[in-house]
Formats: sequence, structure tokens, C-alpha cells
Amino acid sequence: MMLKIGITGGIGSGKTTVCKVFEILGIPVFYADTIAKLAMTSDSALIKGVKKTFGSESYHPDGTLNNKYIAAIVFNQQAELDKLNALVHPAVFKAFEEWTKTKVKSAPYVLKEAALLFESNSYQMCDRNILVTSPVALRLARVMQRDQVSEAQVMARMNKQFTDEQKEKMADYFISNTPSDSIILQVLNLHEKLLFQLKHNT
Repeated sequence: MMLKIGITGGIGSGKTTVCKVFEILGIPVFYADTIAKLAMTSDSALIKGVKKTFGSESYHPDGTLNNKYIAAIVFNQQAELDKLNALVHPAVFKAFEEWTKTKVKSAPYVLKEAALLFESNSYQMCDRNILVTSPVALRLARVMQRDQVSEAQVMARMNKQFTDEQKEKMADYFISNTPSDSIILQVLNLHEKLLFQLKHNT
């Protein structure tokens, strides 16, 4: 039996860094947001749906996504963002299922990393779920520096996600990412716990 483990965290929480540690341990990671972007230019059914919903201007003549056009529609318009997510999420769900069947052969468990794991309900497709947490002020500082954006821009993105308090109710495991925490030690401990559960079918 191979476990499917979801992993998420608010913007700037450091979930990608945590995933890299798991990868060093030999655990395959499915990066849902990266796959979503890829699907928007490779999944014919999704492309058709996007064009039907938002117009043919959604794509450039060369087939690449017109990011500025899409962003202008969905940014600050929750109803439009919900429409886009309703198109993209099923394509990502399908890609994840295919990935686990064809790409992963010998791993004891796999991780599905997704920013909207709980918001999209895709956590329900996983056997367990990990939440990476970090104080809001620290997350703000990280993203402002990383993306060269204002505090208001980061807060606008944060407000589109559940709070950590909301996510904690749905998560099974927690990894804290602050300067005083050891991510490596926490990942190693969780890795051993998951292997133990697999061995004893718990």
C-alpha cells in the first residue's frame, strides 16, 4: 500500500522547502500548481473550457496562456476565480491519479504539494495531510522579498486562502517553519512516523 500525503501551507510558509527535504529522502513530490500551469497549455479539454469561459483571448496565437488577460479577469473577482478553479482542479486531480499509477513505482508514499489543498477539497483524495505553518509577519516578509511586491499585494493573495486556524482542523500533521525550528529534524521524524504506520498498517 502506498500512502498519498497532501502537503500545503499559506503563501510564504516554506512548503516548497519542506518538500525538497522529503525529496532528498527519496519521496516523490507532485507539485500541483506547476502541473496546473502545464495543463492549461497541454490539456485540450481544459484549454477548450478556458476559451469557452473567458474567451479566445485567453491564449496567445502561439498557444501560450495569456496570463495578463486571465489575471485581469480573476484578480479581485472571486466568482471568476471560482470558475477558473472549477476548470483547472479536475484536470490536476486527473493528472495526480495518472502520476501515482505510472510515475511512481517503489516509493513507500508520495506527496501532493498544493497551495489550495484544503480550499479545493483535494485533501480528501489523500490518506493524510501535512500543514506547514509560519507566523503571518514572517510569511509577509519572505514573500515581499522573494517576489518584490508590496505588503498589500501579499495580503490580497493571503486573503484568498484559508487561515492556518481553518487548515489546522483538516490537517493530520504539522511542520513549523520559523528561524528557531529545524525543518530537517521535523521532516525526518515525520518520515519515520509515516514509514512506521505503513509497516504496521495504521
